[in-house]
Amino acid sequence: MRILLAEDDKNLNKAITWQLKRQGYTVDSCYDGEEALYYGTQNIYDVILLDRMLPGCNGTDVLTSLRRKSCSVPVILITALGTLQDKIEGLDLGADDYLVKPFEFEELLARIRCVTRRPGTLTPQSDFLCCHDVTWSARDMCLTGPAGATTLSKREGHLMESLLHMPGQTLSREMLLLKVWGPDSDVEDGNLDNYIYFLRRRLKTVRSALQIKTIRGVGYKLSFDSEAAAPTEKGTAPSDHD
Repeated sequence: MRILLAEDDKNLNKAITWQLKRQGYTVDSCYDGEEALYYGTQNIYDVILLDRMLPGCNGTDVLTSLRRKSCSVPVILITALGTLQDKIEGLDLGADDYLVKPFEFEELLARIRCVTRRPGTLTPQSDFLCCHDVTWSARDMCLTGPAGATTLSKREGHLMESLLHMPGQTLSREMLLLKVWGPDSDVEDGNLDNYIYFLRRRLKTVRSALQIKTIRGVGYKLSFDSEAAAPTEKGTAPSDHD
């Protein structure tokens, strides 16, 4: 999961970033509103942590601009302004949650889990991501399928997670490069093809019926091949008790 943190207090920014990375999140951080708006419009984040008082462009203006640009990424406003009216204003502007400073890191984690929870996809603990016949554990970097489990590298894991979050949808090459390698990376385009190849082998290893299809000129799509799922032996009829 990739998180954007916009916080102008450098010590707090570094502390939150360090703690989030320890939990296995990928974090891009910035210190002013203009950068936050630029990064936020890249459509590569799973959640945005947005300080309300930012230099250049304050957090509420960033939030308003993101929503006007049809950015639906969950946003948690983080601020020292904690009156009821402040909270109502922030939520009415389009924030998904409102966290008042100072706060415990465990509460921030809980709120991140809450705003990114997708019914039927994430478990209540948000440690596992399930899609058709596979389960992905971000904590263990482990992909489990009908034939067992295999451990993925960090980069493979980020790419697999991006695909599993949006099955059946075509993801552009640009979006995957930004989401997995980050907006400031100078990664070569061919690296994405190499990692897609690695993931296809991983899916075969666990004998999943999921397939990563190439959409020429656009990107990739994760699809489920129902004919390849749960094969039965020829000549074996299902029991009346099945």
